[in-house]
Amino acid sequence: MLQLQELSLRRGPNLLLEGADVTVYPGQRVGLVGANGCGKSSLFALLLGELGADAGAVSLPPDWVIAHVAQHTPDTERAAIEFVLDGDRELREIERELARAEADGDGLRHAEWLGRLEAIDGYGAESRAARLLHGLGFAPGDERRPVNSYSGGWRMRLALARTLMCRSDLLLLDEPTNHLDLDAVIWLEGWLRAYPGTLVLISHDRDFLDAVVGQVLALEQRRLTLYTGNYSAYERQRAERLAQQQAAHERQQREIAHMRGFVDRFRAKATKARQAQSRLKALERMELIAPAHVDSPFRFAFAVPEHLPRPLLRLDALRAGYADRVILDGVGLGFEPGDRIGLLGRNGAGKSTLIKVLAGELAPLAGRCERAQELRVGYFAQHQLEALRAEDSPLMHLRRLDPEATEQQLRDFLGGFGFSGDRALDPVAPFSGGEKARLALALIIYQRPNLLLLDEPTNHLDLEMRHALSEALQGFEGALVVVSHDRHLLRVTTDTLLLVDDGQVAPFAGDLDDYPAWLAGRVAAGASADEPAQARAGNERREQRRQAAEQRKAMAPLRQRERRLEAALEQLATRRETLDQTLADPALYEESAKSRLLELMEEHRRLEAELVATESEWLDVCEALEQFQETC
Repeated sequence: MLQLQELSLRRGPNLLLEGADVTVYPGQRVGLVGANGCGKSSLFALLLGELGADAGAVSLPPDWVIAHVAQHTPDTERAAIEFVLDGDRELREIERELARAEADGDGLRHAEWLGRLEAIDGYGAESRAARLLHGLGFAPGDERRPVNSYSGGWRMRLALARTLMCRSDLLLLDEPTNHLDLDAVIWLEGWLRAYPGTLVLISHDRDFLDAVVGQVLALEQRRLTLYTGNYSAYERQRAERLAQQQAAHERQQREIAHMRGFVDRFRAKATKARQAQSRLKALERMELIAPAHVDSPFRFAFAVPEHLPRPLLRLDALRAGYADRVILDGVGLGFEPGDRIGLLGRNGAGKSTLIKVLAGELAPLAGRCERAQELRVGYFAQHQLEALRAEDSPLMHLRRLDPEATEQQLRDFLGGFGFSGDRALDPVAPFSGGEKARLALALIIYQRPNLLLLDEPTNHLDLEMRHALSEALQGFEGALVVVSHDRHLLRVTTDTLLLVDDGQVAPFAGDLDDYPAWLAGRVAAGASADEPAQARAGNERREQRRQAAEQRKAMAPLRQRERRLEAALEQLATRRETLDQTLADPALYEESAKSRLLELMEEHRRLEAELVATESEWLDVCEALEQFQETC
């Protein structure tokens, strides 16, 4: 097992971790969460032996094989599949020993190594590597292309496949979904759930964490706290703890104020001096409870667009693509203020192509794209991070958009995106990917668009910024089109799902929870290449609708029970909050109110028991739903 004992860790002058005591048992899947810069990646470096502890100890079984994703992929001519196979270090060692034995003419040693090769399923290694590549979005035949023929994002997928190829005991993954689309994220979830070793995962994708982890290790204020359950369970437990901490702090502040008032009034009176001194000593001994730090550093909103024409944009019989191939054909869509659209579809189906046409970055090959005269497009894509001027500060970027605004106005706006104080004046060049993404979003939002196009906006953003973005998007009055692998963002900001597939764009027959089943059916249908294309497409759509309908029908009772229990939990939590406020009244602790206090304490005990029982039942239902979805 993995143990941290009284562990303290520094990076330069900064203390990242202090007095950490944590035990992770074999086979556990743990999500490591915390704000950007709090030390999560440094903790990984410590586990990998790249950093040393400043105090305490890290204990790992000496025979454990640790796998992690390398930060840089070498610029090599080697075939992609050979690069991935390198991840299985034991396989490569056996292959080298076999070559030596053959060169030496040592038949006995050669036979021994052949036995080792069979024991680790070495004959199936190439097939296993090909399945990893296919699951991460590589097309058939791509595995033979050289590594240096791929772009940076695809090289990161190769590095991830190489890591998964390793038959490890401990797998460390730092933001593995950043360069993946939704299809690959869904595939990776399934792979990680079946992983037999110990997993420690850093991720800001709450749906991904919910699907994969069974414990959450939170790094907050230099402390590590291990919570049982997935990310949603962690959020509930943390919110309860912070609420209790805040209530305790407020009660204590009232007690301190009361005691100080007594001291101030009576310390000069001889008859009360002894009592005043005793209260002073009590104040000195009292351990002050820190107020809960729950406020997000990010606060921003979309201003109302200056104009909201109807329609904003219309596509009619649109054909789009590139000189060598057509990606989309016959697309007809209209966009009105208030539309909330999420785009689904397999990698390469044309989601980003459609976004580029809407943004005006790609001209249609045929058909019409009619834009309102007062259309103002806000377009976010990863390549726009590279368009930021490296030597300029966030304030300079914003001033170019609005030279007439005062510096204080610009600073106030940037502060909502985490660029406060001197950070607003720092050059962009050394900024992290998350900081650059925040700045790019800030520049778009400042321009008050009425059509907002977001292509994977959450890459590199932490959970707090994703939450702030989700809240801001809910108040956006223009039209919104989103492509994202972050299902939570899609759930809370969109109400219409369009499927991009086979060159067409059409409403998706189902909700976001139905998409994995559609995807599995699409992959299975792709194997039936001998069917006529038209018949195969029709059968596939019918089978998709049938499977989705059957799944929804079978899951309906569980869904209803889940909603009922969630409503009950919310009511119980409200009752408990009201009761806590009542119990915080100092008058209740007078002798005359003793019977009333006992009644309220008994009610509190019964309420806590009911909460525990209801939450346990709700967790059972959630687990049943998850198991049902895994088997579908």
